[in-house]
Amino acid sequence: MSEKKLSSSRKHHLKSLMLSIAKGLLETETKEKEEERKRYMTDTCPPLSLPGGLQALQELCREFHHKIDVIDEERYDLESKVSKSSKEIEDLKIKVQDLKGKFKKPALRKVRMSADQMLQALLGSKHKVSLDLRANLKQVKKEVKEEDKEPVGDWRKNIDEKAGMDGRKKMFETS
Repeated sequence: MSEKKLSSSRKHHLKSLMLSIAKGLLETETKEKEEERKRYMTDTCPPLSLPGGLQALQELCREFHHKIDVIDEERYDLESKVSKSSKEIEDLKIKVQDLKGKFKKPALRKVRMSADQMLQALLGSKHKVSLDLRANLKQVKKEVKEEDKEPVGDWRKNIDEKAGMDGRKKMFETS
C-alpha cells in the first residue's frame, strides 16, 4: 500500500478542525466543572441567614469557629499524609535507583601537585608557606649487622664423596 501525501492546505484544514473540536470540548468541560462547583457549594454550604439578635450572632460565630477548627484539623491530617507519602515515594525512588545500579562513580584523575601547591590550594593565595618535607625527615644510618655465618666449604672437596650411587644414597640418608 502506498501512502498518499497530504497537501499543505488539507493538513491545515484538518488541524483547524481538530483545534475547533478540542476548543469545544474544553469549553464544555469548564462549564461542567463550574456547575459541579456550584452544586457542591449549595450542598455543603447552606445560604447564610443572619439573625437579628446579638445572642444569635454570637452563636453563629461559635458555630463557624467550630466548623473552621474541624476543617483545619482535616487539612492538617491530609497535609501530614501527603508529606509522609511523598517521603516514602522519595525513599522508594532511591531504592529503585540503587537496585538499578546505573549510577557510576566517575573515574578520578591523578593530579600531580607539590606540597606547596597543595597548601596554596587549601589555604588560599594569602598564605605563603613553603614546606620542604624531605628536610624534616630524620637521618637514619644503616648499620650492617654481623651475623654468625658458617664458612661455606669448597664444593670441589665434597664432589668425590657424592660421586656415584653411594654418594647420592648418603645424601638422602643424612637429610
